[in-house]
Amino acid sequence: MTTMRRATAEPRWVRLLLTAVALGFLFLFLVLPLIAVFWEAFAQGAQAYWDALQEGEARAAMLLTLTIAALVLPFNIAFGVAGAWAIAKFEFRGKSLLTTLIDLPFAVSPVVAGLIFIILFGAQGYLGPWLAAHDIKIIFALPGMILATLFVTFPFVARELIPLMQAQGRDEEEAAVSLGASGWQMFWRVTLPNIKWGLMYGVILANARAMGEFGAVSVVSGHIRGETNTLPLHVEILYNEYNQIGAFAAATVLAFLGLVTLVAKTIVEWRMRKETEMLTAELPPEKTELPPSVATERL
Repeated sequence: MTTMRRATAEPRWVRLLLTAVALGFLFLFLVLPLIAVFWEAFAQGAQAYWDALQEGEARAAMLLTLTIAALVLPFNIAFGVAGAWAIAKFEFRGKSLLTTLIDLPFAVSPVVAGLIFIILFGAQGYLGPWLAAHDIKIIFALPGMILATLFVTFPFVARELIPLMQAQGRDEEEAAVSLGASGWQMFWRVTLPNIKWGLMYGVILANARAMGEFGAVSVVSGHIRGETNTLPLHVEILYNEYNQIGAFAAATVLAFLGLVTLVAKTIVEWRMRKETEMLTAELPPEKTELPPSVATERL
């Protein structure tokens, strides 16, 4: 065993070199730009930074960004759980098509997605005349921005839950049903506790994408100051107007939200790993699946 380890282990200088290259890459492309953003934001002092954030359009952009993320989140959770449950637990015609549709936003450019909504709901689009006749405004308004954000974020929850549910199998759910549990009892007491950390992980990723989305939202928003400008759009407008302090101040808010998301993601990953280790330690060595008794105890 010792000989095999020595044969497969890299020399110390190689490990140090690879570590230095990785850390240098992270510093150059992640840490240094982050430092530059905050440096430029405070270039004229804390008061100028604070004044830029207190400006009316900046506050409206921050409020709109958080509003869109909050409104999109329930739909992401509902679709993600339902889609993952259907794909992981059942066999039905069209299952492969549903899986492909879930992956579609990963393959389609966000700008193209925004153009699709323009074609559907724009003034000259397929549904535009009918919407105008009923005084319903989607494009260049909040509903269009919500639809565009929803399109680019809905795969995240489902994509986190599908492999998790497939790995867990259906034994616990079948045991719960055999003991007389209803569908909702099975979901709330068996399925949801098993997927809670994976669900939270997917929600964090979807929320981060919703707050930082630019392409699709830019197409359908109309860039109306104080009304349809999210934080990423607000940063672009200020930077194009050579308002460096305002642009970088708004960018620090996005960076702060990103750091909060990163911390939350790390905590969830740690809890998922700890829970997996605890379950693995509780299982007998010869067992590889959870016994149906776990579902019985939860009921």
